[in-house]
Amino acid sequence: MLVRRMVRTADRPCFANVPRGSLMKTYAAVIERDADTGLYVGWVPGFPGAHSQGETLDELHGNLREVIELLLEDGDVPLESEFVGVQQVRVGPAAEPESARPTGSVGRL
Repeated sequence: MLVRRMVRTADRPCFANVPRGSLMKTYAAVIERDADTGLYVGWVPGFPGAHSQGETLDELHGNLREVIELLLEDGDVPLESEFVGVQQVRVGPAAEPESARPTGSVGRL
């Protein structure tokens, strides 16, 4: 089935009939640097098989794009989870928030 969408040509945007599901999509990738190899390792949360590695961030990006395109050749893949974000978590006595500290006097048992 075709849908009418705006697409960008070499010189200007225009409307065209494109196959449904062929529109550009954006995926969030988690990236770490492997301590042993020094390689960048990335994966898309909730997207089975969408993981790769590279010596540079640019190489990793290209590798992830290629893997995702291959996985999407048979159609859309429903994500098993949704990437929400990252949090930094502090641990230790000094990291305890004010609201978590006990107030008043504490009796002995």
